[in-house]
Amino acid sequence: MVILGAGPAGLGAACQLTRAGMARVTVLEQRDIVGGNAGSFDIDGVRVDYGSHRLHPACDPAILRDLQELLGDDLLLRPRHGRIRLRGRWIHFPLKPVDLLLHLPKSFGFGVAADLARKFVPRRGQSPETFASVLEHSLGRTICRDFYFPYARKLWGLSPEQLSVTQARRRVSASSLSKMLRKIATAIPGLKPPGAGRFFYPKLGFGQISQRLREEAEAGGAEFLFGARLTAVEREGNRVTAVCYERHGREERIAAPLVWSTVPITVLVNSLRPEAPAEVRSAAGQVDFRGMILIYLVLEQKQFTEYDAHYFPEEAIPISRLSEPKNYSATSNPADCTVLCAELPADPGSREWAMSDDELGKAMCSWLAQAGLPVRAPVRRALTRRLRQAYPMYRAGYETHFATMDAWVGQIEGLLTFGRQGLFAHDNTHHALYMAYAAVKCLRSDGTLDLGRWKEFRQVFETHIVED
Repeated sequence: MVILGAGPAGLGAACQLTRAGMARVTVLEQRDIVGGNAGSFDIDGVRVDYGSHRLHPACDPAILRDLQELLGDDLLLRPRHGRIRLRGRWIHFPLKPVDLLLHLPKSFGFGVAADLARKFVPRRGQSPETFASVLEHSLGRTICRDFYFPYARKLWGLSPEQLSVTQARRRVSASSLSKMLRKIATAIPGLKPPGAGRFFYPKLGFGQISQRLREEAEAGGAEFLFGARLTAVEREGNRVTAVCYERHGREERIAAPLVWSTVPITVLVNSLRPEAPAEVRSAAGQVDFRGMILIYLVLEQKQFTEYDAHYFPEEAIPISRLSEPKNYSATSNPADCTVLCAELPADPGSREWAMSDDELGKAMCSWLAQAGLPVRAPVRRALTRRLRQAYPMYRAGYETHFATMDAWVGQIEGLLTFGRQGLFAHDNTHHALYMAYAAVKCLRSDGTLDLGRWKEFRQVFETHIVED
């Protein structure tokens, strides 16, 4: 079997398959490390991630037990301690009742109360549902116009009216006032469910999860080929036969009756040989991903703030989130510096994408000062990582194009697509791992897939809601 991609989904599948002795596995990865966007690397002795990552307690219990076994004491249970900027004020995030009472702008509170009262007024007429209409009806104008809508415009580069209603249902965990109040109530002592206000995080960075999965898969006999750029997935009729890739300047080919893909479904469709029908290739051209520039600032100070993450919904500040990796793992080393990571939504070809690392570092300092977080310590250096496919874009109408690709790929025997990129799902790492475990459970001993069971799992995937 060949697995395309060594992100959490591909690694989870490789690990489970080799543990059970179900297949000889070769994993192809274009980068030189595992983890994809859930990987980690070092900057001046500080272990950093590709943005802000957490393993949420909502993780499937069986998967969590496996990760705890793999990482042991290195898998830390940490308190969430972030802030969100609302009308120029900082509010604790996740939201806390006391903090809301003390720091929430009164005008905002009055607006939310008025919106709540309007919910008892009958709605006139029914227009087609969009991301904007669903959230405004559920949460009210105040929360939407002060938080969700500006954040959506920043994150996706589209107006709320241009986003699919699916985005509201799968990306926004508190999609109604009642759900939001229940989430806030979990911060009250005595009402906290297990894991509320906490997250799991590996001592050596979030990428340690992927690294341990790789090591476990290799111990079971899996082979990893890094720097392998996919060039073709060959098929004969409706059956997959081989994978072609370029590595070290040479074209290679692996005969494979089973190919499990976690690469973007658009890439998979365009790599199939003979090529997909015109309508399928056209659908692939109508589906896209949102890019992200990660700006890392190395400061010559032990700690910038006590908070692990800051969220910036207002559009005047271009970055969407700021994280301080040392605060995630509670490490004090190295003592002479810390690293900040700012997430700047941007696409290739944009003005921001053309800026140099130094220019982006200076801009980041300016944005932080604007938000009341001035950088006073000497800046050692700035560097960036640019992600061309950070998030699936849930543009209105994308469902039709995805369904066209998904249906066609799904009828090719031996070929399976899953994971965030493979199923065009904006999800968390624990969701990607759940997909991997589900795929392995559907593989029969004769190498065929239990399609009925996979269809049932696909319905479960549709219920996954992103945890922030």
